[in-house]
Amino acid sequence: MKKVLIVEDDKDFLWILRQNFDNQDFEVVYAENGEDGLALAEKEKPDLIIVDILMPKMDGIEMAKKLKEKRIIPQMIFLTNLKDEDHISQVMEITGGADYIVKADVSVLSIVERVKNKLGI
Repeated sequence: MKKVLIVEDDKDFLWILRQNFDNQDFEVVYAENGEDGLALAEKEKPDLIIVDILMPKMDGIEMAKKLKEKRIIPQMIFLTNLKDEDHISQVMEITGGADYIVKADVSVLSIVERVKNKLGI
């Protein structure tokens, strides 16, 4: 069974994600900030991480850098409301091939489908 880590500080959006991911064909673990997300990624070794960029304690870009330093390199999907090219280029530079999704531009169901496609489910 594939494992997904969702790191999102917006409690309402995290609740919506949980409702849509909990009945799918993969195991899902959750964190509400980058520090906890990094710790869970080290412990759980997820196949894919969905991570918000702007979060308390550690942002999603810094979390991705630390994962790369530790040679933990799962597939990643960055969720954000930031549309600027600086953040997009930072994400691509660190991860090489992560998806970058603007929350306001996509439905939660399409996020679930993107995860399934990336994991081959």
